[in-house]
Parts: sequence; C-alpha cells; structure tokens
Amino acid sequence: MRLNSPSLLVFVISAILAAAVVATQFLGAAIPYISQYSFSTLLIAYTLLFLGNLIRGM
Repeated sequence: MRLNSPSLLVFVISAILAAAVVATQFLGAAIPYISQYSFSTLLIAYTLLFLGNLIRGM
C-alpha cells in the first residue's frame, strides 16, 4: 500500500476540525455541535486525514 500526501483542502479541513475540538476541550470555547460531540468530531477529522493519505487525488 502506497501513501500519498493529502490535498491542501483536506488537510486544512482536518486541521480546523481538530483545532476546534482542542479549543472546546482545553480553552472552554462553546461551539454548538463540536462542544457536544467532541470525540466524534475529532474522529471525523482524523478519518478525513487518513482517507486523504490513502486515496490519491483526495
């Protein structure tokens, strides 16, 4: 299996989601969906990044 680098868009979306989760957990920010489902949001961010590494052109 060969890994590829994710596109810039996939990386930015994943980084923004992960940063939002960190902001809600450690800085006390109140972001409506992310505050309630922080683990799920973090899982979505890293799954998106993982798929961006596996699938060419994503």
